[in-house]
Amino acid sequence: MHLRFRTRESDSPWVSEVWTCTSERVSAMTSVAGVHWGLVFWQQHGRSYAAVTGPETGPSAAPVPEGATFVGIQFAVGTSLRIMPTPALVNGGLDLPGATGRFFSLAGDRWETPGPDDAEALVDRLVRAGAVVRDPLVTEVRRGGRPDVTPRTLERRFRAATGLTRGTVHQIERVTEASTLLAAGTPAADVVTGLGYFDEPHLARALRRYVGRTSKQLRAGAGGAISLNLEGQLTS
Repeated sequence: MHLRFRTRESDSPWVSEVWTCTSERVSAMTSVAGVHWGLVFWQQHGRSYAAVTGPETGPSAAPVPEGATFVGIQFAVGTSLRIMPTPALVNGGLDLPGATGRFFSLAGDRWETPGPDDAEALVDRLVRAGAVVRDPLVTEVRRGGRPDVTPRTLERRFRAATGLTRGTVHQIERVTEASTLLAAGTPAADVVTGLGYFDEPHLARALRRYVGRTSKQLRAGAGGAISLNLEGQLTS
């Protein structure tokens, strides 16, 4: 299988990243745990599709259709769809029927299908229309703030906004960074020290739980394609 995958960061406070992918042959890749919900649009054999994706708490096999091109928007932690709270999307998603190459339907309205360069323009329209909202308390915490609320209140709001605990979000984000470093050739011992893991077995358990790969597999690029933020061509 050949997947040509690209990601870019966004300057929008509502967006984590924008990604594109082109598949050359049908197969599957490993989708790793992730903390973001998203919108994904793809075309295959002249037909168009759209879907909402949710956060994932562990690795899973994700089918990749042959000859498809994708554009995806990953939204910032703490944002959500007004019609579908993020907790309802965890380890799931929602197909959006009636998508065309130009339009898709969401929250009772039609919207222009974005390309990779105008994803933020779509998000701005969704925000202005009230279709995408966010919890200001979670947003403040994610920016390093310390709101004057009890830890219990903060945890409750965090779970309501994201479907995940703060601890789970931290673990997934840390192991994602660890996986990216390992795949780039960083020694496991350096990853353990740099990211504050107790020891290499602790890192190994996190990789197994959230990524479904070992350190050795990540360094060798073994085990097939995987949905990490690795730009370029993924081959298996």
